[in-house]
Amino acid sequence: MPSSTTIKRFEELTVHELHDLLRLRVDVFVVEQNCPYPEIDGLDITARHLLLRDKTDALIAYARILPPEHNGLPHIGRVIVHKDHRGKGVAQRLMDHALSVVYEIYGSRRSALASQAHLERFYARSGFERIGPDYILDGIPHVDMQRNAD
Repeated sequence: MPSSTTIKRFEELTVHELHDLLRLRVDVFVVEQNCPYPEIDGLDITARHLLLRDKTDALIAYARILPPEHNGLPHIGRVIVHKDHRGKGVAQRLMDHALSVVYEIYGSRRSALASQAHLERFYARSGFERIGPDYILDGIPHVDMQRNAD
C-alpha cells in the first residue's frame, strides 16, 4: 500500500521525481499497452502532479491534474498504477486524492477525464459520467467523462 502522497507543480518536481513519473508512464502507456504515442505532450508544465510512493519510496501510482480549459473544468489524466500494485485499492486511493486536490485548488470536485473505455465503470465509482460516444485515441478505445457533482 502507498505510504506517502505528494502533489507538486512541475517546477517543484525534482529531476528524480520527473524521471520516475515519466518512466512509469512510458512503461505502462507505451510499452505495456504497446501504444507508441507522444507521451511528453507539453502539458506537464501547467499540471499538478500527484505521486504515490510505497514504503521503499518507489513510485507506485501517479496522476496529473490540468487546469480548466474550454469546458471550464480541470482535467484529471495520466492516471496510472504500477502493475505490481494493481488490484489492491491503490487506483481508488489515487482518484480520491486527485478529487481532493481538485477541490482544494478549484473549490469543487467537478472535473473531466478521458477514460480508456474498459475503465469506464472504475471512474463511474468516483462520480464520473460518460458525456459522449467511444472514440479511438492512439489506437485505444476511449470515452470522455465528466464529474458534475461536488
